[in-house]
Amino acid sequence: MKEKKLLLVFTLCIITSLFLVNATAWTGEWKPTKPITVIIPWAAGGASDLIGRMILHEMEPLLGQSFVVVNTPGSSGAIGTHNVWLAPHDGYTWTANAAANLAWYPVLGYLDVTHREWEYFLPIYTPNVIVVNPKTPYQDIEDLVEAMKENPGKITVASAGVGSSGFVGAELFANFFDVEYRHVPYEGGNPAVIATVSGESEVTMQLSTEVADMLRAGKLRAIATMGGEPLEIFGYGTIPPIQEKYPDFPVTGFHFGIMIPKDVPSEVITTVQQIFAQVAQSETVKKFAEEKGAVAVALYGEEADQVVEEVASVTCWVLYDSGAAERSPEEFGIPRL
Repeated sequence: MKEKKLLLVFTLCIITSLFLVNATAWTGEWKPTKPITVIIPWAAGGASDLIGRMILHEMEPLLGQSFVVVNTPGSSGAIGTHNVWLAPHDGYTWTANAAANLAWYPVLGYLDVTHREWEYFLPIYTPNVIVVNPKTPYQDIEDLVEAMKENPGKITVASAGVGSSGFVGAELFANFFDVEYRHVPYEGGNPAVIATVSGESEVTMQLSTEVADMLRAGKLRAIATMGGEPLEIFGYGTIPPIQEKYPDFPVTGFHFGIMIPKDVPSEVITTVQQIFAQVAQSETVKKFAEEKGAVAVALYGEEADQVVEEVASVTCWVLYDSGAAERSPEEFGIPRL
């Protein structure tokens, strides 16, 4: 009898422990009954793709459902983003992108959907980095600026296309130093980086997450980061900020992660927020940030909305002033900072 009682107590302890573990891992209200499609509107290997796949991998076991990731590049990410918006707003179609891109699409004339119509889950901030093909003579910012002044419109700069993070970085650079360059657009950050490695382009100003591997391999040379602080890339070293020599240069970097239409059922947002809050603090995210020269941030809800509003006020006006944007940010209630 005593042994049976002990066995019963032991069994109840196991059941209670399993319940508590499950409650910790799953506190959401929404339990998806089929795989979730995530459209990444850029080519594979870029920042949106790398960060999106990384965070989805962490979320999958807690959500209890698989993700089907589809890369749909084109129009600086607007085609894939439009496909997400056209899908039923039932929580089963997401996107992964730079938060700023969703602010740019309306002013570029690509989409009518504004950045305020999305819910953001942003695990990573990644600064722009100015890198060059090692065979070029450019060793520092002065060399690059001098070459652009002496050869206006001839120095090639690769980016993921008009409205991409790299393009905005290049436009800020050109505006600040009053120089011209020849823009070479590609369908994603990774193709732009590979083009610079191969010599198709001399320069790219894409993101740290996209250039880190090629820097470590010695296939690119870093000139400076635009992020305002020295950038440490594991296995490569420290990259000085352009602001070290030019304090007034605007700090340039972008937040990446998952976006879901804001008008999906509220239980979807509640559940994703709870899961994201856990996984964004994981060792996987921290290690990713360390290796890629990025920063783990874990932004969602009102805090993420505020970040997107701020970046919209800066970058949308850069695109409009440069002539890249056909519609004024004022049309969308975006103030100039």
